[in-house]
Amino acid sequence: MEINDVILKTVAKAVVLIIFTFGIYLFLSGHNEPGGGFIGGLVLASAFVLMFLSYDSETVSDAIPIDFKKLSAFGVLLALSSATIPMFFGQAFLSQSFGYFDLPIYGKTELATVTIFEAGIALTVIGVVVNIILSISEDE
Repeated sequence: MEINDVILKTVAKAVVLIIFTFGIYLFLSGHNEPGGGFIGGLVLASAFVLMFLSYDSETVSDAIPIDFKKLSAFGVLLALSSATIPMFFGQAFLSQSFGYFDLPIYGKTELATVTIFEAGIALTVIGVVVNIILSISEDE
């Protein structure tokens, strides 16, 4: 017997969009306000988990061909490299640089290297959380 979960799938599409938007907001506001890579990654991972719960894993894997193990490894590499690169320029480990740039639409905007570190943390958290959920769901 096939379970008819049209309401769940329809609502999940809208909710996933809201969760992604909120997760990106938390990620981008992290170095000035509460948030950042860890909590943004957790929120973004919850959107992936909702997709895996609403649809079967084959459908989601076909629609989003991401290897979450490679994603978490890339996140660790990105965070570690952004933390160690300043040492080659005579600065301390985990030093950050920032500057103000005039972007076409946004105007004067601060861009900081801590965003690269936070992106690595977010990618690591997304990869690890989704891998844990997928490995639990495969156990029978």
